[in-house]
Amino acid sequence: MDPQRTRAFGERLLDLLTGNVLTMLIGIGHQTGLFEAAAGGPATCAELAGRAGLDERYVREWLGAMVTGRIFEYEPGTARYTLPAEHAALLTGARSANVGPVAGMLTNLGAVLPSVRRCFTEGGGVPFAEFAVAAGDSLGENWRNIYDEHLVDGFLGAVPGLLERLRAGARVLDLGCGTGRAVTVMAREFPASRFVGLDLSPAAIAQAEAERAALGLDNAEFVVADAADLPADPPFDLITAFDAVHDQRAPEVVLRAVHAALAPGGVFVMVDGNYSSHLENNVDNPYAPMGYGISLLFCLPTSRADGEGGLGLLWGRELAHRMLADAGFRDVRVLDSPRPQTALYICES
Repeated sequence: MDPQRTRAFGERLLDLLTGNVLTMLIGIGHQTGLFEAAAGGPATCAELAGRAGLDERYVREWLGAMVTGRIFEYEPGTARYTLPAEHAALLTGARSANVGPVAGMLTNLGAVLPSVRRCFTEGGGVPFAEFAVAAGDSLGENWRNIYDEHLVDGFLGAVPGLLERLRAGARVLDLGCGTGRAVTVMAREFPASRFVGLDLSPAAIAQAEAERAALGLDNAEFVVADAADLPADPPFDLITAFDAVHDQRAPEVVLRAVHAALAPGGVFVMVDGNYSSHLENNVDNPYAPMGYGISLLFCLPTSRADGEGGLGLLWGRELAHRMLADAGFRDVRVLDSPRPQTALYICES
């Protein structure tokens, strides 16, 4: 045994465990508004706690972790804490670069660890409703910022002629719509088109419908339904699936239903993980460890809760091509998406 290798691995483990704790604390900072408060400029602990309306003693302990974790800077002479602008760019604001929602999501996944552990011995899965309870008001928060920034120009704009078709008027379905942000963004941008959001989660659909009503969008609607039961009539000109196909309990059935539900000349736009189906090809992908982890803690158990799903987030490009071809799609193009951890599939019959 090489003692230097053991020592190096010990250091690696310390980094991992420290990162896990800091991830939880970043989630707290995001959810309590501490990062937004700190972006207002250098402050003492009491001043920062006052800005955020929080208990000073807890904020002080949190700041200790932030400083020693190299997230904040501290000036002992003035007892002031500073969130550097370069760090604030990745921790504040309603933008996709803000990792706060991701940290909050990862922390929320910890609430269902006992249920996931049970799946190791008993099989089966964990109902999405259990995850929805853990997420609370933050359900779907991470993707909201992604849709706001990238949906129209980044995802839809990559499909030749699609924006023009939507402006002229088209019938659109968003499969696995979650809390419905993609639908509301599209419905506002393309008032001549009509949109349907479909998801199995009553909690997510209720949140989507509340936002639709608040925005006064009459060209959108939301339905609680299984995508595997998608009717072929009336057909859709565009069907979208954002990070959703691999979560389905019967994904091969869903893809066939999508193909059957498209109107002549229709297109299926699928955004999913930008990974290989083969583990050895993912070893050097920096997003792969987190991808496998999220898949294990969320994608796999939810897809197996009521069916034989289990594709997982890293089902990969090779298997995706094969399943899309089996569903009837003869023209499948894979493009880079605005996010390196996802790929954009443009599928036509």
